[in-house]
Amino acid sequence: MNKKNRRLFHGCTSLQKCFAEKAEGFTYVETIAVIAIGAVLTAGSIFSATKVIASARKTAAKTQIEQYSTALQTYFIDCGRFPTSEQGLRALWEKPVLYPVPESWDGPYLDREPGNDPWGTDFEYLSSESSPMPSEVPEGLPYVLISYGADKKEGGKGDAGDIYSWK
Repeated sequence: MNKKNRRLFHGCTSLQKCFAEKAEGFTYVETIAVIAIGAVLTAGSIFSATKVIASARKTAAKTQIEQYSTALQTYFIDCGRFPTSEQGLRALWEKPVLYPVPESWDGPYLDREPGNDPWGTDFEYLSSESSPMPSEVPEGLPYVLISYGADKKEGGKGDAGDIYSWK
């Protein structure tokens, strides 16, 4: 076969010439459209991730409150009373020095020191023995544990809603 008569791709006689003639890229509009679609998809995934993180923080706060409640029950069994509001959750980690000092304290009742809630604030511990209870607390509860949520203050709804030990 003669070199001149040989056709490579759709009538091109040389590979270099064929690609030079057929080389096409994306137009400016096509490029902008792809970038816009990518931005919309990214924004949607960020929104979804934010909702998942908020839900995970609420679940973590509820779990911590349950762990403290279990430790408080064990403290009560050993000491015959719950810590006062002044002694706080710290009484679960080290023997209180504030009155009333429990003689039969057998702690620590937690695996690690009491920490903050998932939003970085302290849990509020109120003992019915030593503090007035909030009006919304059901009667007869010996203590209350509260996390004030994302807004870090009393009240709020949605992600900023408070998390209580009795709810």
